[in-house]
Amino acid sequence: MHVLFLTGTQSGEIIRESLKKAEGFSADVVETGEIASFLTKNQLKKALLEHPADCAVVSGMCTADFSPTEAETGVPVFRGTRHAADIRLCFPLIVSGGLSKTEAADRLLDAEKKRHAKELLKQREEAADAYCTLRQVKFGKDSRIKVLCEIMDAHRHPALREAAERALEAGADGIDLGFGFDASADDVRRCFSALEDLSCVLSVDTLDPELIKASLFRADLVFSVTYETLPLLKDALAASKAAVVLIPRGEHTLSETIKAAREAGLTKIFADPLLQPPLSGMTASLSAFLTDTGIPKIMGCVNATELIDADSPGLCALLAAAAAECGCAAVLVSEHSDKTAGAVSEMRRAADMMQASAGKPYPKDSGCDVFVIKEKRRRNEPALVYDDIRDAECPGENLSLDPCGSFRIGVENGKIVAVRRGHAIRGDTAEEVFRAIQAEGGVSLLDHAAYLGKELYKAGLSIRFGRSFEQDGEF
Repeated sequence: MHVLFLTGTQSGEIIRESLKKAEGFSADVVETGEIASFLTKNQLKKALLEHPADCAVVSGMCTADFSPTEAETGVPVFRGTRHAADIRLCFPLIVSGGLSKTEAADRLLDAEKKRHAKELLKQREEAADAYCTLRQVKFGKDSRIKVLCEIMDAHRHPALREAAERALEAGADGIDLGFGFDASADDVRRCFSALEDLSCVLSVDTLDPELIKASLFRADLVFSVTYETLPLLKDALAASKAAVVLIPRGEHTLSETIKAAREAGLTKIFADPLLQPPLSGMTASLSAFLTDTGIPKIMGCVNATELIDADSPGLCALLAAAAAECGCAAVLVSEHSDKTAGAVSEMRRAADMMQASAGKPYPKDSGCDVFVIKEKRRRNEPALVYDDIRDAECPGENLSLDPCGSFRIGVENGKIVAVRRGHAIRGDTAEEVFRAIQAEGGVSLLDHAAYLGKELYKAGLSIRFGRSFEQDGEF
Protein backbone atom coordinates (compact mmCIF):
# COMPACT_ATOMS: atom_id res chain seq x y z
CA MET A 1 0.00 0.00 0.00
CA HIS A 2 1.30 3.42 -0.98
CA VAL A 3 0.27 6.43 1.11
CA LEU A 4 0.48 10.11 0.22
CA PHE A 5 1.02 12.42 3.22
CA LEU A 6 -0.09 16.04 2.63
CA THR A 7 1.57 18.52 4.97
CA GLY A 8 3.09 22.00 5.25
CA THR A 9 6.65 23.23 4.99
CA GLN A 10 6.83 23.61 8.77
CA SER A 11 6.03 19.93 9.33
CA GLY A 12 7.45 18.19 6.29
CA GLU A 13 10.80 17.21 7.78
CA ILE A 14 9.19 15.90 10.97
CA ILE A 15 6.94 13.57 8.96
CA ARG A 16 9.78 12.40 6.69
CA GLU A 17 11.90 11.55 9.72
CA SER A 18 9.03 9.66 11.34
CA LEU A 19 8.33 7.68 8.16
CA LYS A 20 11.83 6.16 8.31
CA LYS A 21 10.47 3.85 11.02
CA ALA A 22 7.19 3.04 9.28
CA GLU A 23 6.41 -0.57 8.39
CA GLY A 24 3.69 -2.10 6.25
CA PHE A 25 3.37 0.68 3.68
CA SER A 26 5.39 3.00 1.46
CA ALA A 27 4.87 6.75 1.38
CA ASP A 28 5.43 10.07 -0.35
CA VAL A 29 5.35 13.42 1.45
CA VAL A 30 4.08 16.51 -0.37
CA GLU A 31 4.27 20.00 1.11
CA THR A 32 1.35 22.06 -0.18
CA GLY A 33 2.01 25.30 1.69
CA GLU A 34 3.40 26.68 4.91
CA ILE A 35 0.59 25.44 7.18
CA ALA A 36 -0.65 21.83 6.84
CA SER A 37 -4.15 22.58 8.08
CA PHE A 38 -4.72 25.18 5.31
CA LEU A 39 -4.86 22.46 2.64
CA THR A 40 -7.49 23.14 -0.05
CA LYS A 41 -9.43 20.74 -2.26
CA ASN A 42 -7.61 21.94 -5.35
CA GLN A 43 -4.19 21.47 -3.72
CA LEU A 44 -5.19 17.97 -2.67
CA LYS A 45 -6.46 17.08 -6.16
CA LYS A 46 -3.27 18.38 -7.81
CA ALA A 47 -1.08 16.38 -5.39
CA LEU A 48 -3.04 13.18 -5.98
CA LEU A 49 -2.79 13.54 -9.75
CA GLU A 50 0.97 14.13 -9.57
CA HIS A 51 1.63 11.46 -6.91
CA PRO A 52 -0.61 8.41 -7.39
CA ALA A 53 -1.43 6.65 -4.12
CA ASP A 54 -3.81 4.13 -2.59
CA CYS A 55 -4.88 6.66 0.01
CA ALA A 56 -4.03 10.12 1.27
CA VAL A 57 -3.44 11.28 4.86
CA VAL A 58 -4.00 14.95 5.66
CA SER A 59 -3.48 16.88 8.88
CA GLY A 60 -5.94 16.12 11.65
CA MET A 61 -6.36 19.90 11.99
CA CYS A 62 -7.87 20.25 8.49
CA THR A 63 -11.47 21.44 8.53
CA ALA A 64 -12.25 21.18 4.80
CA ASP A 65 -14.60 18.55 3.37
CA PHE A 66 -12.53 16.45 0.96
CA SER A 67 -15.31 14.06 -0.08
CA PRO A 68 -15.74 15.77 -3.51
CA THR A 69 -12.01 15.24 -4.16
CA GLU A 70 -12.35 11.60 -3.13
CA ALA A 71 -15.23 11.12 -5.54
CA GLU A 72 -13.33 12.81 -8.35
CA THR A 73 -10.00 10.99 -7.89
CA GLY A 74 -11.16 7.69 -6.42
CA VAL A 75 -8.57 8.02 -3.64
CA PRO A 76 -9.80 7.85 -0.02
CA VAL A 77 -8.64 10.74 2.17
CA PHE A 78 -8.08 10.14 5.89
CA ARG A 79 -7.27 12.39 8.83
CA GLY A 80 -3.86 11.97 10.41
CA THR A 81 -2.82 13.34 13.79
CA ARG A 82 -3.40 16.96 14.74
CA HIS A 83 0.30 17.49 15.36
CA ALA A 84 3.11 16.30 13.09
CA ALA A 85 5.17 15.16 16.08
CA ASP A 86 2.50 12.52 16.80
CA ILE A 87 2.28 11.17 13.24
CA ARG A 88 3.74 7.79 14.23
CA LEU A 89 0.60 7.15 16.28
CA CYS A 90 -1.43 6.71 13.11
CA PHE A 91 0.93 4.23 11.37
CA PRO A 92 -0.75 1.14 12.92
CA LEU A 93 -4.15 2.55 11.93
CA ILE A 94 -2.96 2.96 8.33
CA VAL A 95 -1.99 -0.72 8.19
CA SER A 96 -5.17 -1.93 9.91
CA GLY A 97 -7.48 0.39 7.96
CA GLY A 98 -8.62 2.10 11.13
CA LEU A 99 -8.13 5.75 10.15
CA SER A 100 -11.16 8.02 10.03
CA LYS A 101 -12.19 10.46 7.31
CA THR A 102 -13.58 12.90 9.86
CA GLU A 103 -11.77 12.34 13.18
CA ALA A 104 -8.11 13.13 13.88
CA ALA A 105 -6.08 9.94 14.41
CA ASP A 106 -4.77 10.89 17.86
CA ARG A 107 -8.29 11.66 19.08
CA LEU A 108 -9.44 8.38 17.58
CA LEU A 109 -6.70 6.50 19.45
CA ASP A 110 -7.41 8.30 22.73
CA ALA A 111 -11.10 7.55 22.41
CA GLU A 112 -10.41 3.92 21.54
CA LYS A 113 -8.03 3.49 24.49
CA LYS A 114 -10.60 4.99 26.86
CA ARG A 115 -13.38 2.88 25.38
CA HIS A 116 -11.27 -0.25 25.77
CA ALA A 117 -10.42 0.64 29.38
CA LYS A 118 -14.10 1.23 30.17
CA GLU A 119 -15.08 -2.11 28.66
CA LEU A 120 -12.22 -3.87 30.47
CA LEU A 121 -13.30 -2.39 33.82
CA LYS A 122 -16.89 -3.48 33.19
CA GLN A 123 -15.85 -7.03 32.31
CA ARG A 124 -13.54 -7.33 35.30
CA GLU A 125 -16.19 -6.04 37.69
CA GLU A 126 -18.84 -8.41 36.34
CA ALA A 127 -16.47 -11.37 36.72
CA ALA A 128 -15.07 -10.30 40.11
CA ASP A 129 -15.63 -12.21 43.31
CA ALA A 130 -16.78 -10.07 46.25
CA TYR A 131 -16.55 -10.23 50.01
CA CYS A 132 -20.09 -8.84 50.19
CA THR A 133 -22.60 -6.94 48.10
CA LEU A 134 -24.41 -3.81 49.25
CA ARG A 135 -27.22 -2.47 47.06
CA GLN A 136 -25.83 -4.63 44.20
CA VAL A 137 -22.41 -3.00 44.60
CA LYS A 138 -19.55 -5.45 45.10
CA PHE A 139 -17.04 -4.82 47.88
CA GLY A 140 -13.72 -6.56 48.42
CA LYS A 141 -11.83 -9.47 46.89
CA ASP A 142 -11.32 -8.99 43.13
CA SER A 143 -13.81 -6.15 42.70
CA ARG A 144 -12.52 -2.65 42.02
CA ILE A 145 -11.95 -0.14 44.80
CA LYS A 146 -15.25 1.57 45.58
CA VAL A 147 -15.41 5.34 46.13
CA LEU A 148 -17.59 6.70 48.93
CA CYS A 149 -18.23 10.43 49.19
CA GLU A 150 -18.47 11.78 52.71
CA ILE A 151 -20.80 14.72 53.21
CA MET A 152 -19.67 16.23 56.49
CA ASP A 153 -22.24 17.64 58.93
CA ALA A 154 -25.02 16.34 56.72
CA HIS A 155 -27.67 17.63 59.14
CA ARG A 156 -26.49 21.19 58.49
CA HIS A 157 -26.00 20.92 54.73
CA PRO A 158 -28.23 23.43 52.87
CA ALA A 159 -28.68 21.21 49.80
CA LEU A 160 -28.06 17.63 50.88
CA ARG A 161 -29.97 15.94 48.07
CA GLU A 162 -28.23 17.99 45.36
CA ALA A 163 -24.79 17.31 46.88
CA ALA A 164 -25.46 13.57 46.96
CA GLU A 165 -26.69 13.50 43.36
CA ARG A 166 -23.64 15.49 42.19
CA ALA A 167 -21.32 13.04 43.90
CA LEU A 168 -23.07 10.05 42.32
CA GLU A 169 -22.88 11.69 38.90
CA ALA A 170 -19.16 12.27 39.48
CA GLY A 171 -18.60 8.55 40.02
CA ALA A 172 -19.24 7.88 43.71
CA ASP A 173 -20.46 4.37 44.51
CA GLY A 174 -22.07 5.52 47.72
CA ILE A 175 -22.82 8.49 49.97
CA ASP A 176 -21.48 8.70 53.50
CA LEU A 177 -23.43 11.02 55.79
CA GLY A 178 -21.31 12.46 58.57
CA PHE A 179 -22.83 13.79 61.79
CA GLY A 180 -21.12 15.92 64.44
CA PHE A 181 -21.80 15.84 68.15
CA ASP A 182 -24.45 18.56 67.78
CA ALA A 183 -26.64 16.28 65.64
CA SER A 184 -29.72 14.56 67.04
CA ALA A 185 -31.39 11.27 66.19
CA ASP A 186 -34.14 13.25 64.47
CA ASP A 187 -31.51 14.97 62.31
CA VAL A 188 -30.15 11.58 61.25
CA ARG A 189 -33.61 10.24 60.39
CA ARG A 190 -34.39 13.40 58.41
CA CYS A 191 -31.20 13.19 56.35
CA PHE A 192 -31.53 9.49 55.56
CA SER A 193 -35.20 9.95 54.70
CA ALA A 194 -34.24 12.67 52.21
CA LEU A 195 -31.98 10.19 50.39
CA GLU A 196 -33.91 7.01 51.12
CA ASP A 197 -35.12 6.49 47.54
CA LEU A 198 -31.62 6.67 46.03
CA SER A 199 -30.49 3.27 44.79
CA CYS A 200 -26.89 3.78 45.93
CA VAL A 201 -25.11 2.64 49.07
CA LEU A 202 -25.75 4.98 52.01
CA SER A 203 -23.53 4.97 55.09
CA VAL A 204 -23.66 6.73 58.44
CA ASP A 205 -20.48 8.29 59.85
CA THR A 206 -20.50 8.93 63.60
CA LEU A 207 -19.24 7.41 66.84
CA ASP A 208 -22.52 8.08 68.68
CA PRO A 209 -24.44 4.78 69.16
CA GLU A 210 -27.81 6.55 69.28
CA LEU A 211 -27.19 8.33 65.98
CA ILE A 212 -26.10 5.05 64.40
CA LYS A 213 -29.30 3.34 65.57
CA ALA A 214 -31.38 6.17 64.10
CA SER A 215 -29.85 5.53 60.65
CA LEU A 216 -30.34 1.78 60.47
CA PHE A 217 -33.74 1.93 58.74
CA ARG A 218 -31.77 2.80 55.57
CA ALA A 219 -28.01 2.74 56.23
CA ASP A 220 -26.17 -0.02 54.36
CA LEU A 221 -22.81 0.66 56.00
CA VAL A 222 -21.85 2.03 59.42
CA PHE A 223 -18.78 4.18 60.13
CA SER A 224 -17.49 3.59 62.76
CA VAL A 225 -17.87 1.02 65.53
CA THR A 226 -15.33 0.65 68.34
CA TYR A 227 -14.70 -2.02 70.96
CA GLU A 228 -16.59 0.13 73.49
CA THR A 229 -19.67 0.82 71.33
CA LEU A 230 -19.96 -2.72 69.95
CA PRO A 231 -21.93 -4.11 72.94
CA LEU A 232 -24.38 -1.22 72.63
CA LEU A 233 -24.95 -1.75 68.92
CA LYS A 234 -24.53 -5.46 68.17
CA ASP A 235 -28.23 -6.39 68.40
CA ALA A 236 -29.40 -3.42 66.30
CA LEU A 237 -26.66 -4.04 63.73
CA ALA A 238 -27.48 -7.73 63.47
CA ALA A 239 -31.16 -6.95 62.96
CA SER A 240 -30.50 -4.32 60.28
CA LYS A 241 -28.01 -6.47 58.34
CA ALA A 242 -25.91 -3.34 57.69
CA ALA A 243 -22.19 -3.79 57.11
CA VAL A 244 -19.92 -2.39 59.82
CA VAL A 245 -16.59 -0.55 59.70
CA LEU A 246 -14.44 -1.25 62.77
CA ILE A 247 -11.75 1.10 64.03
CA PRO A 248 -9.15 0.97 66.82
CA ARG A 249 -9.81 3.35 69.71
CA GLY A 250 -8.33 3.92 73.14
CA GLU A 251 -6.60 0.92 74.65
CA HIS A 252 -8.28 -1.58 72.34
CA THR A 253 -6.55 -2.60 69.14
CA LEU A 254 -8.17 -3.21 65.79
CA SER A 255 -7.53 -6.96 66.13
CA GLU A 256 -9.36 -7.03 69.47
CA THR A 257 -12.30 -5.14 67.97
CA ILE A 258 -12.49 -7.52 64.99
CA LYS A 259 -12.46 -10.53 67.32
CA ALA A 260 -15.23 -9.02 69.46
CA ALA A 261 -17.35 -8.28 66.36
CA ARG A 262 -17.05 -11.87 65.19
CA GLU A 263 -17.95 -13.16 68.62
CA ALA A 264 -21.02 -10.90 68.51
CA GLY A 265 -22.13 -12.69 65.33
CA LEU A 266 -21.48 -9.85 62.88
CA THR A 267 -20.43 -11.17 59.48
CA LYS A 268 -20.22 -8.16 57.15
CA ILE A 269 -17.35 -6.30 58.79
CA PHE A 270 -14.63 -4.04 57.40
CA ALA A 271 -11.46 -2.70 59.03
CA ASP A 272 -10.28 0.91 59.01
CA PRO A 273 -6.80 1.18 60.61
CA LEU A 274 -7.22 5.00 60.39
CA LEU A 275 -5.02 6.97 58.01
CA GLN A 276 -3.54 9.96 59.84
CA PRO A 277 -3.08 13.45 58.31
CA PRO A 278 0.24 14.49 56.69
CA LEU A 279 2.92 15.36 59.29
CA SER A 280 0.76 13.76 61.98
CA GLY A 281 1.78 10.14 61.47
CA MET A 282 0.48 9.50 57.95
CA THR A 283 3.40 7.32 56.84
CA ALA A 284 3.41 5.25 60.01
CA SER A 285 -0.36 4.79 59.85
CA LEU A 286 -0.11 3.54 56.27
CA SER A 287 1.90 0.57 57.51
CA ALA A 288 -1.14 -0.60 59.47
CA PHE A 289 -3.04 -0.99 56.20
CA LEU A 290 -0.48 -3.60 55.08
CA THR A 291 -1.35 -5.83 58.02
CA ASP A 292 -3.61 -8.74 57.15
CA THR A 293 -6.73 -8.21 59.24
CA GLY A 294 -8.58 -11.15 57.77
CA ILE A 295 -11.33 -8.83 56.54
CA PRO A 296 -11.44 -6.16 53.80
CA LYS A 297 -10.09 -2.71 54.65
CA ILE A 298 -11.51 0.72 53.93
CA MET A 299 -9.16 3.70 53.69
CA GLY A 300 -10.52 7.03 54.86
CA CYS A 301 -8.65 9.60 52.78
CA VAL A 302 -10.44 12.73 53.97
CA ASN A 303 -7.72 13.82 56.43
CA ALA A 304 -5.03 13.29 53.81
CA THR A 305 -6.75 15.47 51.19
CA GLU A 306 -8.38 18.12 53.37
CA LEU A 307 -5.52 18.79 55.80
CA ILE A 308 -2.89 19.76 53.26
CA ASP A 309 -2.62 22.75 50.92
CA ALA A 310 -2.06 20.87 47.67
CA ASP A 311 -4.01 20.09 44.54
CA SER A 312 -6.20 17.05 45.09
CA PRO A 313 -5.77 15.17 41.75
CA GLY A 314 -2.24 14.00 42.50
CA LEU A 315 -3.13 13.25 46.11
CA CYS A 316 -6.07 11.11 44.98
CA ALA A 317 -3.88 9.22 42.52
CA LEU A 318 -1.28 8.38 45.17
CA LEU A 319 -3.88 7.46 47.78
CA ALA A 320 -5.68 5.21 45.30
CA ALA A 321 -2.36 3.52 44.51
CA ALA A 322 -1.70 3.02 48.24
CA ALA A 323 -5.22 1.63 48.68
CA ALA A 324 -4.68 -0.78 45.78
CA GLU A 325 -1.34 -1.99 47.15
CA CYS A 326 -2.92 -2.50 50.59
CA GLY A 327 -5.85 -4.43 49.14
CA CYS A 328 -8.49 -1.95 50.26
CA ALA A 329 -12.09 -2.56 49.26
CA ALA A 330 -13.07 1.11 49.32
CA VAL A 331 -11.83 4.64 49.89
CA LEU A 332 -13.60 7.52 51.56
CA VAL A 333 -13.18 11.04 50.14
CA SER A 334 -14.96 14.37 50.53
CA GLU A 335 -15.39 17.71 48.79
CA HIS A 336 -15.80 19.62 52.02
CA SER A 337 -13.48 22.51 51.16
CA ASP A 338 -13.12 24.54 47.97
CA LYS A 339 -9.68 23.08 47.30
CA THR A 340 -11.07 19.53 47.19
CA ALA A 341 -13.92 20.32 44.80
CA GLY A 342 -13.91 17.59 42.17
CA ALA A 343 -12.14 15.08 44.41
CA VAL A 344 -14.87 12.46 43.94
CA SER A 345 -14.32 12.37 40.18
CA GLU A 346 -10.56 12.44 40.66
CA MET A 347 -10.61 9.55 43.12
CA ARG A 348 -12.94 7.51 40.91
CA ARG A 349 -10.67 8.03 37.92
CA ALA A 350 -7.66 7.12 40.07
CA ALA A 351 -9.36 3.97 41.38
CA ASP A 352 -10.31 2.99 37.83
CA MET A 353 -6.71 3.57 36.74
CA MET A 354 -5.48 1.14 39.41
CA GLN A 355 -7.98 -1.52 38.37
CA ALA A 356 -7.24 -1.07 34.66
CA SER A 357 -3.52 -1.41 35.47
CA ALA A 358 -3.92 -4.65 37.43
CA GLY A 359 -1.11 -7.03 36.47
CA LYS A 360 1.11 -4.20 35.23
CA PRO A 361 4.15 -2.88 37.13
CA TYR A 362 2.93 0.72 36.93
CA PRO A 363 -0.40 2.54 36.48
CA LYS A 364 0.50 4.02 33.08
CA ASP A 365 -1.01 3.95 29.59
CA SER A 366 -4.13 2.18 30.85
CA GLY A 367 -6.71 4.40 29.16
CA CYS A 368 -7.48 6.02 32.54
CA ASP A 369 -5.69 9.02 34.02
CA VAL A 370 -6.08 11.86 36.50
CA PHE A 371 -4.48 14.63 34.44
CA VAL A 372 -6.06 18.05 34.89
CA ILE A 373 -3.43 20.65 33.95
CA LYS A 374 -0.25 18.82 33.00
CA GLU A 375 0.16 16.85 29.79
CA LYS A 376 1.53 13.34 29.46
CA ARG A 377 3.82 14.24 26.56
CA ARG A 378 5.04 17.62 25.42
CA ARG A 379 4.69 18.29 21.72
CA ASN A 380 7.63 19.23 19.56
CA GLU A 381 6.08 21.95 17.46
CA PRO A 382 7.83 23.21 14.31
CA ALA A 383 9.88 26.35 14.87
CA LEU A 384 8.24 29.67 14.01
CA VAL A 385 9.45 31.24 10.77
CA TYR A 386 9.96 35.03 10.57
CA ASP A 387 12.41 37.58 9.17
CA ASP A 388 12.61 39.96 12.13
CA ILE A 389 11.26 40.30 15.65
CA ARG A 390 10.45 43.21 17.96
CA ASP A 391 9.85 43.08 21.70
CA ALA A 392 6.40 44.32 22.64
CA GLU A 393 6.25 47.40 24.83
CA CYS A 394 4.27 47.68 28.04
CA PRO A 395 0.78 49.08 27.39
CA GLY A 396 0.36 52.76 28.08
CA GLU A 397 -1.73 54.25 30.85
CA ASN A 398 -4.15 55.95 28.47
CA LEU A 399 -7.43 54.08 28.27
CA SER A 400 -9.93 54.67 25.49
CA LEU A 401 -13.45 53.72 26.51
CA ASP A 402 -15.53 52.00 23.86
CA PRO A 403 -18.49 54.17 22.82
CA CYS A 404 -20.54 50.97 22.72
CA GLY A 405 -20.13 50.63 26.48
CA SER A 406 -18.31 48.46 29.00
CA PHE A 407 -19.09 44.92 30.12
CA ARG A 408 -19.23 43.30 33.53
CA ILE A 409 -18.20 39.67 33.08
CA GLY A 410 -18.99 36.88 35.52
CA VAL A 411 -19.79 33.20 35.94
CA GLU A 412 -23.21 31.90 36.98
CA ASN A 413 -24.28 28.25 37.20
CA GLY A 414 -21.55 27.05 34.87
CA LYS A 415 -22.24 29.72 32.24
CA ILE A 416 -20.25 32.78 31.13
CA VAL A 417 -22.31 35.96 31.50
CA ALA A 418 -21.49 39.40 30.05
CA VAL A 419 -23.62 42.34 31.22
CA ARG A 420 -23.84 45.79 29.56
CA ARG A 421 -26.38 48.47 30.43
CA GLY A 422 -28.70 46.02 32.13
CA HIS A 423 -28.64 43.55 29.21
CA ALA A 424 -26.92 40.18 29.75
CA ILE A 425 -25.53 37.67 27.24
CA ARG A 426 -24.99 34.11 28.45
CA GLY A 427 -23.10 31.24 26.84
CA ASP A 428 -21.05 28.09 27.39
CA THR A 429 -17.83 29.30 25.76
CA ALA A 430 -15.92 32.54 25.33
CA GLU A 431 -16.39 32.32 21.57
CA GLU A 432 -20.17 32.00 21.87
CA VAL A 433 -20.45 35.04 24.11
CA PHE A 434 -18.06 37.17 22.07
CA ARG A 435 -19.82 36.39 18.78
CA ALA A 436 -23.13 37.33 20.38
CA ILE A 437 -21.58 40.63 21.52
CA GLN A 438 -20.33 41.22 17.98
CA ALA A 439 -23.74 40.41 16.51
CA GLU A 440 -25.33 43.05 18.74
CA GLY A 441 -22.72 45.65 17.82
CA GLY A 442 -21.42 45.66 21.38
CA VAL A 443 -17.76 46.35 20.59
CA SER A 444 -16.16 48.90 18.27
CA LEU A 445 -12.52 49.23 19.41
CA LEU A 446 -9.83 46.63 18.71
CA ASP A 447 -8.26 46.95 22.17
CA HIS A 448 -11.69 46.50 23.76
CA ALA A 449 -12.27 43.38 21.62
CA ALA A 450 -8.89 42.00 22.72
CA TYR A 451 -9.74 42.75 26.35
CA LEU A 452 -13.11 41.02 26.10
CA GLY A 453 -11.52 37.97 24.48
CA LYS A 454 -9.02 37.72 27.34
CA GLU A 455 -11.58 38.08 30.13
CA LEU A 456 -14.18 35.80 28.53
CA TYR A 457 -11.54 33.11 28.04
CA LYS A 458 -10.50 33.45 31.69
CA ALA A 459 -14.13 32.99 32.69
CA GLY A 460 -14.27 29.83 30.59
CA LEU A 461 -11.13 28.51 32.27
CA SER A 462 -12.59 29.18 35.71
CA ILE A 463 -15.58 26.99 34.82
CA ARG A 464 -13.41 24.26 33.34
CA PHE A 465 -11.14 24.04 36.38
CA GLY A 466 -13.70 24.83 39.07
CA ARG A 467 -12.01 28.05 40.17
CA SER A 468 -13.38 31.42 41.18
CA PHE A 469 -13.41 34.20 38.56
CA GLU A 470 -12.47 37.83 39.10
CA GLN A 471 -12.66 40.26 36.20
CA ASP A 472 -9.29 41.99 35.70
CA GLY A 473 -7.75 39.66 38.29
CA GLU A 474 -5.12 37.00 37.71
CA PHE A 475 -6.25 33.46 36.97
